[in-house]
Amino acid sequence: MTTLVVCLDRTDDVGRKTGLRSPVVGWEAVRALVTDVGLADPEDSGVNTLLESLRVAQNLRDENEEVVVAVVSGDHESMVSADRAVAKQLDDLIAEYDPDSAVVVTDSAEDERLIPIVESRVRVDSVDRVVVRQARDIESTYYLLKQFLADEELRQTVLVPIGLALLVFPVLAMRIGAAEGAAAITTVIGVFLLYKGFNVDELLTRFAHQTRESLYSGQVSVVTYVVAAGLTFVGLFVGALGVSNLGETPGVVIPATRFAFDSIPWLAMAALTASAGRLLDEAIGDDPVRTSFLNLPFIVVAVSLVVRGFSAYFLEQQGVIDPFVVPANEFLIFSNERFVMVAGERLALFVVTAIVISLVGAQVASSLSGSSEAAERSDGGSETELANGGTAAKTDVDREPGPPSDAAADSESEPVPDRRDPELTDGGAGANAGSDAGDQDR
Repeated sequence: MTTLVVCLDRTDDVGRKTGLRSPVVGWEAVRALVTDVGLADPEDSGVNTLLESLRVAQNLRDENEEVVVAVVSGDHESMVSADRAVAKQLDDLIAEYDPDSAVVVTDSAEDERLIPIVESRVRVDSVDRVVVRQARDIESTYYLLKQFLADEELRQTVLVPIGLALLVFPVLAMRIGAAEGAAAITTVIGVFLLYKGFNVDELLTRFAHQTRESLYSGQVSVVTYVVAAGLTFVGLFVGALGVSNLGETPGVVIPATRFAFDSIPWLAMAALTASAGRLLDEAIGDDPVRTSFLNLPFIVVAVSLVVRGFSAYFLEQQGVIDPFVVPANEFLIFSNERFVMVAGERLALFVVTAIVISLVGAQVASSLSGSSEAAERSDGGSETELANGGTAAKTDVDREPGPPSDAAADSESEPVPDRRDPELTDGGAGANAGSDAGDQDR
């Protein structure tokens, strides 16, 4: 078993400092190269890489393995020419020594880019990266910064906001003051971080894609969504108008409750409009309507009734709204008396009505989904029956009745063979094989 211990030098530092051409092959040649590189540049980490290659080769040789140690260099003119030079040198080494595996020794992330070239030609058992102990932290930081600057997305996400902040801060400091400028920049950076943290850009892209698909496909929900948005704005305006009519009210509980009481009918209509459009799209489509879309309008009405009932209860307790008065004529009682509901009775009426509506919605959704599934099963069964049993039924009908013959009687007395018998379903292969064996015996 022959192992190739190869030291990679992509930028040809060894050749530029010593004037030697690669590849350099052999124990004595590499050891002499260590002296030449060390004399040319004692601070170069390539000296440690060459020594590490010799150490790995010595350890493998101590384990009774046949080892070939070599130094392969690229070209400093361009990365493409460097990679091609390394590939050519590796091809020459493999053709001459025919190694079974390779151990790669590098000293930088730049040289590690050559590992795929080595792997494409010989099996790589190990990769040994040499880092000088005194400069480990500095070198690691350098390569991290280098990889960071090579990533375009990270540059745009981090460097661009920092650069803009450094440019804008002096202008804001001169115009509105240093503290106000720092506060404004901090606010903008915070909004940007939240924007990236919550993936708002991806959500907006997905929303734009869905909107475009809906417009091109002619879905009804596009119109209903626009109407729902208008009703939502109306509800927010009505809620804000109701809060403004309260005047000077201490605290935020009563204004918030008044806002919910006034805006919930419009918000419920907006939700019903949106759900109706989505339900129409599902009904127009080929797929059956899902239960969730059937149940959604009932849930919207039930939730709006509950919110309206609780908000009315709190507002009536605080004297903001009047009790609910029902005229007697509404109950077909021809009198001048009126029926007045107190806050608790109104809340109970709204809650009970919401529960009833939710139950009705669940029942309607389950019944409609069940009927659609039954229709699908019946259609599928009829199609299957027509496809599988239509010929047999026609044959039975067309067969003329007659007295049973002796052969028929014998067939009726004998058990019917299983149709899943492999000898019957394999096209008679078993029977043919048996007849062929009998012919050979004869």
